[in-house]
Amino acid sequence: MSRTDRPAASILVPTATAERVGRTLARRRSVLTALASTAALAACGGNSSGSAGTSVDGKVEDSLNVYSWADYDDPDVLKAFGDTGPRLQVDSYGSNEEMLAKLVAANGASGYDIVVPTGVYIPQMSSNGLLAELDHSKLKNFGNLDPAYLGQSWDPDNKYSVPKDWGTTGFVYDTTVISRDLVSWADFLDAAQKEGKGNTSILEDPWEVTSMYFAANGIDPNTTDDAEIAACKEWMVANLAPNLKGFESNPGGSAIAQSTYALMQCWNGDARLGMDGSEEPDKWKFVYATPTANLWMDNWCITAGAEHPDAAYAFIDFMLDVDNSVKDVLYIGYNTALTDIEAKATAAGLDRPELVFPSQEVVDRLTASQITEKHDSIVAVLDAIRAAAGS
Repeated sequence: MSRTDRPAASILVPTATAERVGRTLARRRSVLTALASTAALAACGGNSSGSAGTSVDGKVEDSLNVYSWADYDDPDVLKAFGDTGPRLQVDSYGSNEEMLAKLVAANGASGYDIVVPTGVYIPQMSSNGLLAELDHSKLKNFGNLDPAYLGQSWDPDNKYSVPKDWGTTGFVYDTTVISRDLVSWADFLDAAQKEGKGNTSILEDPWEVTSMYFAANGIDPNTTDDAEIAACKEWMVANLAPNLKGFESNPGGSAIAQSTYALMQCWNGDARLGMDGSEEPDKWKFVYATPTANLWMDNWCITAGAEHPDAAYAFIDFMLDVDNSVKDVLYIGYNTALTDIEAKATAAGLDRPELVFPSQEVVDRLTASQITEKHDSIVAVLDAIRAAAGS
């Protein structure tokens, strides 16, 4: 079915539940450090369940181990939890596959209490006994979440997951170099061969890279058709690869701020981060490219082998506190799925809210990426592009 044939989405993500290609460290800037602490946490703002150091039965363990994407929460919020709650250790991974491999290798006894998988990985993880079923009575702030982001196809009853945040992919370009309006992936690929020739970067994710070609040619980005994948490889190697300057999975880190490229494929929140760091932010334009792009949601989950389950509940509930969630939005630049979070974050001083909160019109045309039986084939496309770009 084509995108135009699909009914308008009434929830965040299309109903497909196949697993999505793991993202790299894009969107992230640095590795979080361990945060130590002692005493009981005082109550915080919003509709809080109380102190982070108190579970429903009044007891909580003195340690908590979290395995997440790097630099994925406001350090001040984490410090507020750690300073007066359980001793907090946060380790980072670069892809869902890396996280999953560690949990599988440890047979559920990885030492981590909380993980943050992308939604479409949750059925696989739960069916293999890697995730604990959640007791919603221990999450007093669960009601702060917008119902629109609950009950997703991968976990209809939120039995294993709590939404953390979500985002999408597009591109950003320097309007002093490329003066025409670019709106689509076809425009991106065209500009990469013209004004952006030798000055363009793309992400390091096979699905993200191949989806540009598929979307530009009216093909389902999750296609499993061998002929379509072969055509993508042939065209991208011949036409895009020779014009690339690099593969940049974190343009928000320095590439945008330093004008390393004129045209960059990137994540929406990462684009905002880069613009904020630029001395000439107004020269940059971010595009939610038509006709479609990726849509992902990351989630808080408690591992089946969690040694500190009460501390895990206390932490997730702490992060669902309204004030803490707003601080996280301002820091990471992604929608944290709380009710009215856009208005609350904007009132708190969020700049460029349009890069954090895509319109419903944009959301309705996005596509959740999948890992299909042709995953190796699209990996081969990216490998071929890399080889051609470096030759």
